[in-house]
Amino acid sequence: MKIEEIEGQQIIRSERFILRPLRKSDQGLVEMYASDARVARMTTNIPHPLPPGSTEQFIEASLQDTRKEDVWVMDGSAHGLAEVLGLIGLTPMDRNQSEIGYWVAPAFWNTGLASDAVRAIVEANPQGVDTMFGSVFQDNPGSARVLTNCGFEYLGDAEAFSVARQAKIDTWTYLKKMK
Repeated sequence: MKIEEIEGQQIIRSERFILRPLRKSDQGLVEMYASDARVARMTTNIPHPLPPGSTEQFIEASLQDTRKEDVWVMDGSAHGLAEVLGLIGLTPMDRNQSEIGYWVAPAFWNTGLASDAVRAIVEANPQGVDTMFGSVFQDNPGSARVLTNCGFEYLGDAEAFSVARQAKIDTWTYLKKMK
């Protein structure tokens, strides 16, 4: 299997999978998982139902040098798992900070994959930031545990708009000082 690197986006290895840049061949699995209402409802930016062409557009945008977010696939194929287990991304912010976001396919929930992915991103710190932030909807305490298990500290309550829910949803915000 050939793994292509994207300018400025490294491949990150963990014990159970690798984190690699998205590729066009991921479209089918990413679309299948992202179109699941259980996944979409726990993100701010995945609509439900998923409009035709949106996954292709998302992947194409992630491959550009001008992308606004670095996105990695949790690829377990080298370890006997599925090629796409979920996605994790880092969005650069001002003052040398990034916001982390992730989702795992429902078939792999409660397996520790999200914690492993977040831990791998934190250890690699691929954007070389001083601080990482993460926000989770308050009705998703499992995702909050992922962040706290990876050393993120609770910062406060806020709210974010969920495209899938078409509503503002209460969130918990966490931060991790990297340096």
